[in-house]
Amino acid sequence: MILVKAKSVVFGFLPILTWLPSYPLKQYLFGDIVSGISTGVMQLPQGTFAVISLMIGGVAVREAPDSMFAVNGTNASQVVDFEARDARRVEVVVALTTLVGIIQLVLGLLRFGFLAIYLTEPLVRGFTTAAAVHVSVSQIKYLLGVHTARFNGPLSVVYSLDAVFRNIASTNVVTLIIGLVCTVFLYIIKDLNERFKKKLPIPIPGEIIVVIVSTGISYGMVMSENYGVEVVGKIPTGLLPPKIPDFSVFPNLFPDAFAISVVGFSIAISLAKTFALKHGYSVDGNQELIALGLCNFMSSFFHTFVVTASMSRSLVQESTGGHTEIAGLLASILVLLVVVAIGFVFQPLPTTVLAAIIMVNLLGMFKQLKDIPALWRTSKIELAIWLVSFFASVLLGLDYGLVVAMGFAILTVIYRTQCPKNALLGQIPDTGLYFDVDEYEEAEECSGIKIFQSNTSIYFANSDLYVSALKAKTGIDPAKLLAGRKSQIKYAKRDNGERKAVNHCSSVKKNAVMNENHTESDSEDDFFLQRLTPIHTIILDFTPVNFIDSVGAKCIKSVSQQLLFPKKTLEDRLVRSGLIH
Repeated sequence: MILVKAKSVVFGFLPILTWLPSYPLKQYLFGDIVSGISTGVMQLPQGTFAVISLMIGGVAVREAPDSMFAVNGTNASQVVDFEARDARRVEVVVALTTLVGIIQLVLGLLRFGFLAIYLTEPLVRGFTTAAAVHVSVSQIKYLLGVHTARFNGPLSVVYSLDAVFRNIASTNVVTLIIGLVCTVFLYIIKDLNERFKKKLPIPIPGEIIVVIVSTGISYGMVMSENYGVEVVGKIPTGLLPPKIPDFSVFPNLFPDAFAISVVGFSIAISLAKTFALKHGYSVDGNQELIALGLCNFMSSFFHTFVVTASMSRSLVQESTGGHTEIAGLLASILVLLVVVAIGFVFQPLPTTVLAAIIMVNLLGMFKQLKDIPALWRTSKIELAIWLVSFFASVLLGLDYGLVVAMGFAILTVIYRTQCPKNALLGQIPDTGLYFDVDEYEEAEECSGIKIFQSNTSIYFANSDLYVSALKAKTGIDPAKLLAGRKSQIKYAKRDNGERKAVNHCSSVKKNAVMNENHTESDSEDDFFLQRLTPIHTIILDFTPVNFIDSVGAKCIKSVSQQLLFPKKTLEDRLVRSGLIH
């Protein structure tokens, strides 16, 4: 038993041990190789996810501003020691990476991965679509070859678009032509791969073709110098020796580190859920937190940047045939080779080509806009979650947008309990199926029986609403029934007194009168005991109910007593009055 549990824990921390021994070489290997190379090439000139990069850049600028490194200058003409400034900013970023890793690792060990359950599918799809907008907007300037400032925070998308349009007159025509040609080519290749995926033995590696051809043309025509085309440029080579981070800055970095930890995890788990839904597997939020935490913490001692999932590279990896982590391993090996030795090979690569690759692969994310009409037809609340997640993340940034989206999703849970769907169920003839009689014409209610269903839990905040809905749907109000039965008792006592007076008037006809009174009494008892409603049974269907708290339980008990006891009380009083025996 202990060995089985230990094995389960090991496999939980190292899931590669579960699938690597049975890795299907013929089926997956080529796709993983193509995918790994394509993703690795894209990774060379860029950092990780754009939003994380902007958040980290803001921290670095705040903790190591230019003013700290002014050298013999005045306010009008300040001279900055850029080398010292950049070295300090690297130290700040490394310390931030260490702290982010520690926070994510602790959250994972404390099982805070449950936060992922609040990332519902509409929220995730709206959030990732918004992330696609952010990434696409960040790539427009590279596609056009214009130079603009970087923006971060709320309305950064608006500011970025405004900056691009203000500088659109400076568009580099050659850069734009290269970008458009690559975009069209990649789109055609994607379409061919999708149409003929059953006939093609392997997908056509469009990204690799584009990178190789464009790098060769750029190098041969010296596009950077002759046409002003922006290229990747110098790629630093070699690895720095390991170094302990500067722990003294941790107090200043903690709020930022916590925000980056949550946003980084949210981005990673959102993408993981997106692909999990597409390919039919499950995702463990705690496992993701621990993996991210270990990556950030361990690698920070080697001067690394905060890592998280990248939407553009994840999409490239998936769309180019990647199936397993082997693709990621190959991409990492390629980046390592470039950093150590062969970075010069990719220096002539135009950045507009990378922008084209990213934007074409983001088309799949924009297809999620089709969710809007589908959700309009099925669930207005889920549509609201999708729209709030999308617009909040686009306008406020992915960090604040995610907080707003999760808060709104939680509010919808409260709203659903306050405004549940209440229904009377009827039976589909000749089956054991029961459905809402208002939605299904075939559903028929059983005579004298009402089956009431409410699709919410019953607790202190909505227990009164549940009882009100029960009364409204069934048409039965216990208070009115009790009042009616009291009225029956009143009239029953009056009529009983009249019968006694008549019986004393004639002793001669005693036997005949007794027979007659007995007959009349039976008929009158039937009258007094007749139901005030044709409903004799109410069934409460608790199938959709997840929980009932003590207040809800007392409320259900109270309404049950109101429906059951008045009849018993009436019968007892009729017996005591001599009306029935």
